[in-house]
Amino acid sequence: MTTSEARPEQADLYALRAEDVQEPPTTLRGRLKYLGPGMILSAAVVGSGELILTTSLGARAGFALMWLIIVATTVKVWVQMELGRLTVLYGRPALEAFSDVAPKTRRGSWINYLWIGMDFAKMFQRGGIIGGVAAACSILWPIVGEPLSRESTTVWCVVVVVITIAILQSSKYSIVETASVIAVAMFTLITVGLALALPFTEFGWGVGDIAGGLEFAVPVGALGLAVAMFGSTGVGADEMTTYTYWCMEKGYARWTGPADGTKDRDRRAEGWLKVMRLDVAVGWLVCTICTIAFYIIGASVLHPQGLVPEGNEMITTLSRMYTDTIGGWAEIVFLLGAIAVLFSTNIGSTASVPRLWTNTLGIIGVLNWKDPEVRRKTIRILTFCFPPLWASFYLFVQSPVLMVQIGGIGSGIFLVAVVIGVWYLRAKEPDKRFRPNPFITGALVVSSIAIMLLGVYSALEVFGISIG
Repeated sequence: MTTSEARPEQADLYALRAEDVQEPPTTLRGRLKYLGPGMILSAAVVGSGELILTTSLGARAGFALMWLIIVATTVKVWVQMELGRLTVLYGRPALEAFSDVAPKTRRGSWINYLWIGMDFAKMFQRGGIIGGVAAACSILWPIVGEPLSRESTTVWCVVVVVITIAILQSSKYSIVETASVIAVAMFTLITVGLALALPFTEFGWGVGDIAGGLEFAVPVGALGLAVAMFGSTGVGADEMTTYTYWCMEKGYARWTGPADGTKDRDRRAEGWLKVMRLDVAVGWLVCTICTIAFYIIGASVLHPQGLVPEGNEMITTLSRMYTDTIGGWAEIVFLLGAIAVLFSTNIGSTASVPRLWTNTLGIIGVLNWKDPEVRRKTIRILTFCFPPLWASFYLFVQSPVLMVQIGGIGSGIFLVAVVIGVWYLRAKEPDKRFRPNPFITGALVVSSIAIMLLGVYSALEVFGISIG
């Protein structure tokens, strides 16, 4: 363990110093020991998009859009990988790097200001996540009033917010993070197991259903939900941006060290880039398997019954995926699992968003991001402020599904800016020796085109122009 790892509170996790360099592992087993940022993202992602939007899409469209699930989780990962590469090599998290993208001012570029707008839209989604946790808790134990009553959900929103802030201000986040990942893993195993067991129930699916779901077609009336799902399912714009900050704090860039032109640094860069790519791949695999399982269950169980998760009854409707197949007792299991999944997403958002806002405030000249003490204090203050704000959005709207869809559309629009930023930074990078191989570059091109098309559609929707 390095000195910086042993005393993280004394280290500047965003600085590249020669004394922090570390040799990368040379074997697959060794690389697996250094995974982390991708799993943090998986724990955060497996929540709003997968549990809420993916099952809603399956409930509404049946198996017809299963192909979109695979595309949504696979396409965006290449942009995430490229952002990770640039971060490891140059030690700059995404928003800081985007501040160089023209046209720009002395205090940030157009992407930074677009991110601010996107994050306001994402506040609805984060409020929907808190509301989902509160709704599940209200059904399990109302405390006051009836289950899902305004009194009960309000009380539980306050409880969720207080617990979230307490966890992230208690210096025990690593323990809760580990517990959240374990909870998501357990819930995913249950969900995958149920999806595989469905053929032996009255809600069974067959090879024909899967084959039909892999045909490239969009049912009438499902396009809007499909676009929101594409923006929210898998690694979205905010998650791939956040990924760069976790790469910094994990140590990939610090262990690579400053670009001093030596062969030793080149060797370390190649080694830690391999670790980062493996980290991205493992996170993608977990996310894809989980998402497909949620979609199959929604298409098999909810769609035939005409059940679509809506409003505060979203949790009750989703629980039918379990109670209708394995009995009423399963509702408690589902509620506990839903709380674990959504709460882990809430923890991920509350841990990451203050970092991004602190970096943004530094870019626009409000504070000194480079000062570790200023950075830590600002992150703590914002950690206190954001969860109550997000919860108030939920208490006003009272519709987790709608709120997640709003956030998904905002994320889809910002994805376009991320793609533009990635290609700009790629073209301007000073050292082109570490460019990925032709296959990864080709995948990045396809990914960029798909995301640009998504952005065009989302922009048209914002201005009330419908194309289907």
